[in-house]
Amino acid sequence: MTDLGGFQDNVARIDLSDDRVDYESIDDEDAKKYIGARGLGVKYVFDQGPDVDPLGPDNLLAFMNGPLTGTQTVMSGRIAVCTKSPLTNTVTDSHHGGWSGARLKWAGFDGLLFEGKAEDPVYAVVEDGEVELRDASHVWGWGVHDTIDELGDEVDGEVGKNLSVMAIGPGGENQVRYACIMNEDDRASGRGGTGAVMGSKNLKAVVVKSATKMPKPADQETFQEGHKQAMQVIQESDVTAPNEGGLSMYGTNVLMNLTEEMDGLPTRNARNTSTHSEAEEDPSEPNIDAENVSGENVRENILVDEPTCHSCPVACKKEVEVNVRHKGEDHNVRMESYEYESAWALGPNSMNDDRDKVAMMIDRCNDMGVDTIDMGNTMAMAMEATEQGYLDEGLDWGDADTMIEMIERVANREDDLADLLAEGAMRAAEELGDPDMSLDVKGQTMAAYDPRSMKGMAIGYATSNRGACHLRGYTPAAEILGIPEKVDPHEPEGKGELCATFQDLHAISDSFDICKFNAFAEGIEEYIMQYNGMTGRDLSEDELLEAGERIYNLERYYNNLVGFDGSDDDLPARFVEGNEKAIPGQGGSEGQLVELDQLKDEYYEVRGWEDGVVPDEKLEDLGIDVGPGTGVSSGGAAASGDD
Repeated sequence: MTDLGGFQDNVARIDLSDDRVDYESIDDEDAKKYIGARGLGVKYVFDQGPDVDPLGPDNLLAFMNGPLTGTQTVMSGRIAVCTKSPLTNTVTDSHHGGWSGARLKWAGFDGLLFEGKAEDPVYAVVEDGEVELRDASHVWGWGVHDTIDELGDEVDGEVGKNLSVMAIGPGGENQVRYACIMNEDDRASGRGGTGAVMGSKNLKAVVVKSATKMPKPADQETFQEGHKQAMQVIQESDVTAPNEGGLSMYGTNVLMNLTEEMDGLPTRNARNTSTHSEAEEDPSEPNIDAENVSGENVRENILVDEPTCHSCPVACKKEVEVNVRHKGEDHNVRMESYEYESAWALGPNSMNDDRDKVAMMIDRCNDMGVDTIDMGNTMAMAMEATEQGYLDEGLDWGDADTMIEMIERVANREDDLADLLAEGAMRAAEELGDPDMSLDVKGQTMAAYDPRSMKGMAIGYATSNRGACHLRGYTPAAEILGIPEKVDPHEPEGKGELCATFQDLHAISDSFDICKFNAFAEGIEEYIMQYNGMTGRDLSEDELLEAGERIYNLERYYNNLVGFDGSDDDLPARFVEGNEKAIPGQGGSEGQLVELDQLKDEYYEVRGWEDGVVPDEKLEDLGIDVGPGTGVSSGGAAASGDD
């Protein structure tokens, strides 16, 4: 057990096969070594074993909050969902905001561990330190929005007031490999296929009911000092300042115009580095403009509300309302997740700049419970495949009406093409005969930052432990926004170290669990004061940074044991210097390609890895239980993760 402040010292282990709920304490050493949320969740998944089938009953699905979740800490409304990914076969963690993480803490839990498979569909109700399983057969097959409304009524609470519902849609039920878990309609644990794992267990939803019961800091003075300092830097930041900063005014979509202007916005399945470079290349092609789906355009024309998450003054969520004419019918859509990544994947990367239809697509993805990034990228891959002749009846560039329909078709695996696309871009491209059409690393597709234009993001995609991802190590903070200082985005030197530093810092914030956006203002000094103050520990900054490094290495160790090594730290061919299929960047990124070997060499040296494999000595230095090890010792030859 642990007596650290911020913890309830209570985890529910739910065996769905036996309809049994057991309650257990948290190992104190694990709580100290892995912090909570992401770190502790990955440790639970690691202990379950790396050889499980992601869609089999033995895979563990862990809903975890951290020691700062649900406290007075700024931006502390996050929850982590950790499991083995059916999309990538790696360990994965996917986070969402809102209130469910805080309410889980207030309901008396640090985590929920689901294993096994229910005979019939069920949902879990969490309240007052207990978990109850109830029949969900009547909502199986429903979209997320209707499911949340129905279960909110059944549990006798008010969604958004004292009740949170985390649910899957048809995408999860039909095990679309990039299905997600939706919280409160529009907040998603989107990446890695967590929703497919939930569906494979016949678990439709988790309903959490609780009044506000914020934990008290163990060391009130230290915590309040850290909290005061965190609030001050957030209010002074050009990015996070409430009602003034770019993130507060425009949400994540503040980045659309910024990235376009630096020619770093992947367009037309990343064959181009901006929408204007596409038009310059071939004036006969569809002429689109990223500004049409930008945060500025959204705020000026369709914004209706600015909801926020627990303990967050920034309010980056931008709720919109649009009226769309689709297939001869008028549709009114109101939703709160017009995010940068979603708008890019379903917009410019698919050669579409219809602002209102992008909103409709995002809302349909949310209701069907599929990840907007992978959905958009997979459709963009299908558009390229159609153009190249791999598909006779596929998708045309920018065909927004067919894209809207395709989302529901994929979620329900309605036909052969939809069934193929439900497997994700990597598997679909391989099946079609040209793997290089897929913008993936390890099976997960990349985000809205062109690696030719941002070399830190290039090595970040390649080495992310959950497949291509901008949120493992958010180097665009330095490469675009100049936080903590501006670096040349085209320069490869130093990017390995920059990436590793961001990866470790984000492992810490994900384990607290607080929003990554605090990192646009806060630093390790604010982190350590709030963490020490809440838990009652006396960690130094170096010790906290080592905890982040430990978490990242544990994830890499898991992946090594699955069979991944440095050969999997790759990028799509069109980005890589020396590849015959490389497509150099254009405009402000003219001629740019990724010097991948140079980036990897520097990164591995910083990490102390042998060709992408964590040496046993590194594991021991970080205090990670080696178990079978990886078969690699310092200075020795890298071995397969299977050894």
